[in-house]
Amino acid sequence: MANPLYDALFAPHADNTGPFLYLKDGGHVTYEAFLRKAAQYAHVITDTGLAAGDRLAVQVAKSPEALAVYAACVRSGVIFLPLNTAYTPAEIDYFVGNSGARLLLCDAVSADALAPVAAQNEAALMTLNADGSGSFSDAARDKPADFETAERAGDDLAAFLYTSGTTGRSKGAMLTQDNLLSNARTLVDYWRFSSDDVLLHALPIFHTHGLFVAMNVSLLAGCSVIFLPAFNTDDLIANMPKATTMMGVPTFYTRLLDDQRFTGALTGHMRLFVSGSAPLLAETHVSFEQRTGHRILERYGMTETNMNTSNPYDGERRAGTVGFPLPGVELRVAEPSSGERLADGEIGVIEVRGPNVFKGYWQMPEKTKEEFRDDGFFITGDLGRIDADGYVHIVGRQKDLIISGGYNIYPKEIELLLDEQDGVLESAVIGVLHPDFGEGVVGVIVAEPGREPDADAVMAAIGGQIARFKQPKKLVVVDELPRNTMGKVQKNVLRDRFGDLLAG
Repeated sequence: MANPLYDALFAPHADNTGPFLYLKDGGHVTYEAFLRKAAQYAHVITDTGLAAGDRLAVQVAKSPEALAVYAACVRSGVIFLPLNTAYTPAEIDYFVGNSGARLLLCDAVSADALAPVAAQNEAALMTLNADGSGSFSDAARDKPADFETAERAGDDLAAFLYTSGTTGRSKGAMLTQDNLLSNARTLVDYWRFSSDDVLLHALPIFHTHGLFVAMNVSLLAGCSVIFLPAFNTDDLIANMPKATTMMGVPTFYTRLLDDQRFTGALTGHMRLFVSGSAPLLAETHVSFEQRTGHRILERYGMTETNMNTSNPYDGERRAGTVGFPLPGVELRVAEPSSGERLADGEIGVIEVRGPNVFKGYWQMPEKTKEEFRDDGFFITGDLGRIDADGYVHIVGRQKDLIISGGYNIYPKEIELLLDEQDGVLESAVIGVLHPDFGEGVVGVIVAEPGREPDADAVMAAIGGQIARFKQPKKLVVVDELPRNTMGKVQKNVLRDRFGDLLAG
């Protein structure tokens, strides 16, 4: 039976006894052992009542077992829905309810808090811990280590990833088998990955970058992965001598540069450093090259499309740009309202078309229609230009999306919470430059007449309602918010005023 994604990424390694994942504790997992576990997990998934096309939501710590759930979903045809480990139960409730997930996997410590979420949405709840224990693993222990792979077509859905929307409510981006597979094939070729590579992996796996870029590329190339549970400078420095490649967000590179142990000698054998998920400052490019002799390869992608562009492997990796459209991806800069293609050098909205572009937003046909041109180009919402040499420059975002440490944050969600707080009349949330995270969240609030909001109390009040990465790093109080003649808050004025607030 055909299952393009499983057949390409996983099936070729069924008898591979070589190392797939090197672990922090010094152990390793072979490809063969990983796939046997994934087969057992596939049995548990189907025994729970899920069939091809059903959704499985996962909010668990990064581990080989968590990655095996992804493989099990692909093999069984179940749609994989990874969720940020920082999300609160209220946020998880929305994702499970909106997606119609029939099974929710969580860490045991979260089970009590998430049990009402699962019950309310008629989903089964099972546990999977970072050490591989939990009710899900227990159920898999006696299952056969093989599984009849579900038949799937390239256009069938493989995953949902939720992304911010203009209303503040997340949208479920539907990614097909072909979306994921086409992008992996392109990147393996473009970035020259082979079975000889060892990827240093400290990214989360609930995100496009860490899962569908880093892991799909590694699986397709058949290379090994140093699979670290999270970013830690000591761990990266300790493991870099064993690696040949690394993918990271700008924060990884700024933190490494802050450590005097990070030297050219440490990176001498490395083949490639890739950065994405947030803009990399030009000064980081320069400092990294001066320190190591390596020029970081920056690329551009998004939840709905995976990767769209990349600086070249050979040739000039130009700081401040995201390179050229990848093979098979069409990219244009258009006038936002009309969609008319603009000349090189002019700033407009970036639009892309190709096999990497998602199928649409789950249960949002009207929103999907709004985001595509009649000729099939997807309107990314990012503003950019193409220079005379063909390099793509990202200059801003049409929407006020904030990208901090590689995570998307939509201001409206935070503004709604701030506006509810005692003493707050109204608020505006902006992203400003941050030396580690690319951007940091700043909340600008206006006090109710005669009141003085307590910033610490406001932060404490919203802390339990949104994930930590969404919480403002600073709150500032102003007399009024700047508005245009139509009454719309001018966030560009606020960004100009407070743009250096987090620079230190």
